[in-house]
Amino acid sequence: MRRGLAALERAQQLAGALGPYALQAAIAACHARARTPAATDWARIVALYDALARLTPSPVVDLNRAVAVAMAFGPAAGLELVDALVSEPSLKHYHLLPSVRGDLLVKLGRFDEARVEFERAASLTRNSPERRLLLGARPRAHAARCPTIPRSRDAPYPGER
Repeated sequence: MRRGLAALERAQQLAGALGPYALQAAIAACHARARTPAATDWARIVALYDALARLTPSPVVDLNRAVAVAMAFGPAAGLELVDALVSEPSLKHYHLLPSVRGDLLVKLGRFDEARVEFERAASLTRNSPERRLLLGARPRAHAARCPTIPRSRDAPYPGER
């Protein structure tokens, strides 16, 4: 990790504007430097995704930016951006779109909608462990609404790590 951070620092010193790989490395460095998700510089990550989107526009970059916006400015702000991507043809079969949407809906207390999104995400992935995680999010979304049902400490909501 030290070597990677040193290489990023050198790239930043050599070039005025960062290219797409250096921007991706800077985003990864923000995550690596933070001891917890709450300590992450999410506003900086949003700015880095803004720069990345200008250089290499992509719906996946936009989705990642929406996650960073949600972390920096709240789930409603992120959901607004995610909702703008729902009709994007290239994300129609991309399981992370409904997964992210489901996570944000849970955070907003919209549990029935979240369950639908987790089911859609699970139907789109071919990865069995990921499918189990997404399908497991359905009961946790219900448990969040019904405090008498304890949430498993062993299985975080998608997006919680």
